[in-house]
Amino acid sequence: MTKDATASRLTFKEMCAKFDVTPRTLRYYEYIELLHPDRDGRSRHYGPRERARMELILRGRKFGFALEDIRQWLLIYENEGTTAQMQAWINLADGQLAELAEQKAQLNTAIAELQKLRDDTAKALSGV
Repeated sequence: MTKDATASRLTFKEMCAKFDVTPRTLRYYEYIELLHPDRDGRSRHYGPRERARMELILRGRKFGFALEDIRQWLLIYENEGTTAQMQAWINLADGQLAELAEQKAQLNTAIAELQKLRDDTAKALSGV
């Protein structure tokens, strides 16, 4: 391996620090085959590919995607290429946008109900 390639790799600890994840999380992502670091004995090293995958994983989690959905989406790139992966992304995003809209509606309803109950209680308390 060239010196440049070695320099662009992160150790396990560096990977945890860079992405602000726990060692347990990073090991779990490897266990479920989201990440495939290079191994040198017991040491793990993460190159540009694994760092890019980690960014995609964390972005997917931020948007509420299940880890299995993320794993399947990453496999599409490996097995079918970029165009298939982008089409799958559109389909996944459409489904997640609908799910988030439903959650937002439920939250708005809960907020309105809580606000009304709070206001009614405050009004009753002021009349005591």
